[in-house]
Amino acid sequence: MTKLLIATDAWRPQINGVVRSLENLAAQAAFFDIEVYLITPSDFWTLPMPGYPEIRLALTSRRKVAASINSFSPDFVHIATEGPIGIAARRACMRQGRPFTTSYHTRFPEYVAARLPIPLRLSYAALRRFHNAAAGIMVSSASLEGVLAGHGFRNLMRWSRGVDETLFRPRTENVLAELPRPIFLFVGRLAVEKNIEAFLKLDLPGSKVVVGTGPLETKLIAAYPDAHFLGAHCGEALAQIYSSADVFVFPSLTDTFGIVLLEALASGVPVAAFPVTGPLDVIGDSGAGVLAHDLRQAALGALHISREHCRKYAVNFSWKESAAQFFENIRLAQLDYPLPSPKLPPFKLA
Repeated sequence: MTKLLIATDAWRPQINGVVRSLENLAAQAAFFDIEVYLITPSDFWTLPMPGYPEIRLALTSRRKVAASINSFSPDFVHIATEGPIGIAARRACMRQGRPFTTSYHTRFPEYVAARLPIPLRLSYAALRRFHNAAAGIMVSSASLEGVLAGHGFRNLMRWSRGVDETLFRPRTENVLAELPRPIFLFVGRLAVEKNIEAFLKLDLPGSKVVVGTGPLETKLIAAYPDAHFLGAHCGEALAQIYSSADVFVFPSLTDTFGIVLLEALASGVPVAAFPVTGPLDVIGDSGAGVLAHDLRQAALGALHISREHCRKYAVNFSWKESAAQFFENIRLAQLDYPLPSPKLPPFKLA
């Protein structure tokens, strides 16, 4: 069995696309004869991230992470994030001459620029230095690949995402039945980078429903009393909310993919979004959503899309296919930067 170690600063109880991607990757690993070991913040003492206490930063070091790597003795290492654990894992791998891959989940330069007066070129330079030491940088979409290539990132490899179509599906029950229709739904972190006020300011009929928590929660609840803030939900409860909505509105301008788009579509709910990285790659010309610079126009237009069409399109994205792509990437990366251990065999779907 091939042994893969993944170092990540994003992990439970966080609810986001990085955690969901890694959880599903680990769940699929057995189909490919892969044993996955994760180094996460749960392995260390942590401190709340300034301004974003929901995210805990690990108090770790290269020595501690190196000890974990050596103890597991992996055939390959993947570094999922650029936080304290990711930085320590990168240093340990480079000190040992051990090849590794990384993944670019979050557009940190844009997120930082939304909060602090730091030029994008400086943030991109720091991230370019971090990632370009890798044997491969995994990105979720063609448009993101183009953006990073333009900023000098090398060895880019495609790793798409999936959806649990058995959990997220059209349902007969309606947990939002008491609200006036149509129901426009947003699911995600309540943070500045999600651009959620672009949705909440829209003049739309019916009801606006928001699922999620974050640093802007108190401010948004006070500023938009007509919207319905349901807090954080996951699993069955979240799936029921999705299927009870009429349109999923995705106002973000900085997401790298948007797993929530697939969850909505698999639930039979069309998408309204801006034509930017993420929605362009997931929705494209599929007809499962409306992409427009006028988000209100997109939201109203999405009301006319068939729920059956959305569901049919979404089930093309499976987590097993996503895992197959990921594992093939690490195999190819190892061919270029081999370890003393045996080469990884080609990965095939079971």
